[in-house]
Amino acid sequence: MDAKRPGPLRRCFSLLMTVISTLRLLVVNVLFVVILVVVIALISSGELPEVPDNGALVLDIKGRLVDQRSFVDPIVSVMGEADPQQQETLLQDVIDAINYAKDDERINSIVLSLDQLAHGGISKMQEIASALQAFGDNGKKIYAVGDNYTQDQYWLASQADEIYLHPMGAVSLQGYGLYRSYYKQALDKLQVNFHIFRVGTYKSAMEPFMRSDMSEQAKEANLVWLTGLWNDYTQAVAERRQLSQGDINTYINRLDRLMDEHNGNSAEVAMAAGLIDGIKNRNQMSDYLREQIGSSIEEKEFQQIGFEQYLWLKDLELPKLQSDSTVGIIVAAGNILDGEQPPGTIGGDTLAQLIRQARKDDTVSAVVLRVDSGGGSAFASEVIRQELELLKQADKPLVVSMGSMAASGGYWISALADEIWATSSTLTGSIGIFGAFPTIENTLGHMGVTTDGVGTTELAGSFRIDRPLQPIAARVIQRSIEHGYDRFLNIVAEGRSLTKLDVEKIAEGRVWSGADAQRLGLVDNIGGLAEAIKAAAALAALQQYDTQLIELPLSPQQQLIRELTSSVTLSPARAMLSQLQRYVMPFKDSLQFIGQMNDPNGQYVFCMVCVAP
Repeated sequence: MDAKRPGPLRRCFSLLMTVISTLRLLVVNVLFVVILVVVIALISSGELPEVPDNGALVLDIKGRLVDQRSFVDPIVSVMGEADPQQQETLLQDVIDAINYAKDDERINSIVLSLDQLAHGGISKMQEIASALQAFGDNGKKIYAVGDNYTQDQYWLASQADEIYLHPMGAVSLQGYGLYRSYYKQALDKLQVNFHIFRVGTYKSAMEPFMRSDMSEQAKEANLVWLTGLWNDYTQAVAERRQLSQGDINTYINRLDRLMDEHNGNSAEVAMAAGLIDGIKNRNQMSDYLREQIGSSIEEKEFQQIGFEQYLWLKDLELPKLQSDSTVGIIVAAGNILDGEQPPGTIGGDTLAQLIRQARKDDTVSAVVLRVDSGGGSAFASEVIRQELELLKQADKPLVVSMGSMAASGGYWISALADEIWATSSTLTGSIGIFGAFPTIENTLGHMGVTTDGVGTTELAGSFRIDRPLQPIAARVIQRSIEHGYDRFLNIVAEGRSLTKLDVEKIAEGRVWSGADAQRLGLVDNIGGLAEAIKAAAALAALQQYDTQLIELPLSPQQQLIRELTSSVTLSPARAMLSQLQRYVMPFKDSLQFIGQMNDPNGQYVFCMVCVAP
């Protein structure tokens, strides 16, 4: 018998979706052709940019420093509708540009232009600082220029030989803090019962739903790692500026009195405190850089090239190395979610596929897993860990390089590595697990809505949010959480060659800095991605090798559009939003994860407090 013909509404909707999909594909292809024609025209007309002879490399970092760009629809990028929060700069691009410029005789200096840097994170900036130091050791100067300096911007600016500030600007240092909103009273008023299941004294991810304030245990643990990271910050700045760490704290704690002494002139306050070398408006700064670096042919600007253009040109100039052995680099950045996920998040199935690809590729002799994640789904974390285990069984060394954070699920997937590298300011650990299940039977009852029925077992209907959570269901969830925690402990103990008792002492959801994690045996060495790659090559006994980023391929259209739209100029209104997002961006991932929870068992190894300063 023929299937029933769809109704007219369904047929109309299906036709509409087909038309939309066809139009969208047509627009993307047309844009691809247009951009391709423009590129060909530029090449044929000889108007390609050139590396200036005796000029400066400008590090004009925009948006967030990331290990992996989040997926943005190419058509959105081309049309310029991406919001400021989607502005991202690859950390490795910045480091590569600095390393190339270090040995490039055409580059005599670096200019740090950081006004559009929204969030760097001290861990990532420490890796940039190592490259900048090597650049400076070659006898080349580094200048920092800015209208204002946020805390992240100033840390990076402090690596320069000279720092200049606009007369109307300020150096806005505040220190590190962790403050959260708590919803217990609101949930009580709404009569929502939020059932929390967790293991670990310090596993405070769900405290906002259980309390009206931060617990003493959470305050104790958070203050330890916040203090450690702030010490890293002040020590690095003080050393570069020839100050004491106390000078930095005094500048912050006495800022109101310092402002009184300088009639409210924040630029003069920064100058008096030794945080900057000079106060110059934009015209004065441009004149000064022309004197120090050299003028362009038009003599309107100093000789310069942006680092993104520079990387593109270097890619054309450098010979393509061919080697039978490569160190594969796999990036695991973002929240860990079940299934397949786009770049910027870690899909259990997606990352497992990349690891499998590296395992089966005979030219990949070792793998570096770059982890920058506060965790997420316990199930997805285990899917990834099992694939990593198969990689090791294939006799391919595995080295983990931790970015700003590799906590909870991020540590779950790191624990079995042959070596773990982290920066001193990496946030890691948070070995704990939790589950949550809200019920709204009281809320509905207050509105006159009730739920009733029958079931064949005591568990039937137990997981409806409009019914009270049955005691048997609560006990089942709690035992499952305890089992997951026990498994986490065993994974860490086995991977780190520790006893389970030793792991228990440093677990319970507690967050550690990279420096403390090394002392406790959770991390092997302090260093960045470059050091981790060298370690992986040494474990594989490679004398000569290439590196290969293992990632899911983009279509030619997507690749070209992404390259050509990697730098988007912000309009004044969106620039204002960019300023605002600097303050909220560190919390974006934690808040976003609440809406992404998709673990099939409702179990999460996620560090909600791991906001990487």
